[in-house]
Amino acid sequence: MTSSKLPTLIARIERFPIAGSFTISRGAKTEAVTVVAEIGLDGLTGRGECVPYPRYRETPEATLAAIQAMQEHIARGLDREALQTAMPPGAARNALDCAFVDLEAKRAGKRAWNLLGRPAPHPCTTAYTISLGTPEAMAAATARVAHRPLLKIKLGGAGDGARIRAVRKAAPESELIVDANEAWTAANLEPNLAACAEAGVTLVEQPLPAGQDEVLARIRRPLAVCADESVHDRKSLEHLRERYDAVNIKLDKTGGLTEALAMADAAQALGFQIMVGCMVATSLSMAPAMLLTPRARFVDLDGPLLLARDRDNGLRYDGSLVFPPEASLWG
Repeated sequence: MTSSKLPTLIARIERFPIAGSFTISRGAKTEAVTVVAEIGLDGLTGRGECVPYPRYRETPEATLAAIQAMQEHIARGLDREALQTAMPPGAARNALDCAFVDLEAKRAGKRAWNLLGRPAPHPCTTAYTISLGTPEAMAAATARVAHRPLLKIKLGGAGDGARIRAVRKAAPESELIVDANEAWTAANLEPNLAACAEAGVTLVEQPLPAGQDEVLARIRRPLAVCADESVHDRKSLEHLRERYDAVNIKLDKTGGLTEALAMADAAQALGFQIMVGCMVATSLSMAPAMLLTPRARFVDLDGPLLLARDRDNGLRYDGSLVFPPEASLWG
């Protein structure tokens, strides 16, 4: 399809309150701060949302500026393919990449998965996150959602054995996965893994700091271990094969859906299990990630469930079941 008009770019910072607070080993927050990019052409608008991550020295203001700096490049014809080398991986590229996909789908009159030659996503079970706290607080929070089939438990180092035992007692039937957010050490790694195995945890995510995880290759791992902060895009996969059993693919790390899909192909070829993850954000962030769910062993797309309010036309959740996006939201 040709056009005589030039594409336009609009970007802005948006804020959504979290229901209560969200706490991990690095701290707590009470709102989700996202950056939205909109690319317009021929009366159609493609949208993408990202979450700048302080762990990677990203801020909302710098991410917004990075997106806005691409305005003239996009007006001169920069497309999604060229974007992959024009910007580094990260939140800013993710918002633009997803906006390009959304716009391409609208212009072609197709759903995004058909446009990209991918299997159509179906309703799937997402994890629901329990924030880090005392064993008693975490047990109380878990008891309120013990009917959910898959729970993701945030841990934080000292006292994690007591935390996971309390959580398991509160949710005896749920499948449990754990996210330590780099908070464990080489000294407590094996005791904490043993406590998780004893509690019947299926997967432990990023127990050690990225760059300090080589000990994982030297121990007998009693359950599957998943890389998150240690893995970003395809280039980071190969050297993790001896340390991890799974990888968490997040669009804000890969720099968009385009690289995320390619990374999933590469990870599967290398024998990794795949987890699809998210930051705390609205349904506009979750929607593109739904294209990764057909091949994922674990789906963690509960961001909107943690918000006090989602955006209009958000994803439909029925308990822990998340449904593919309607075209009115994305793709």
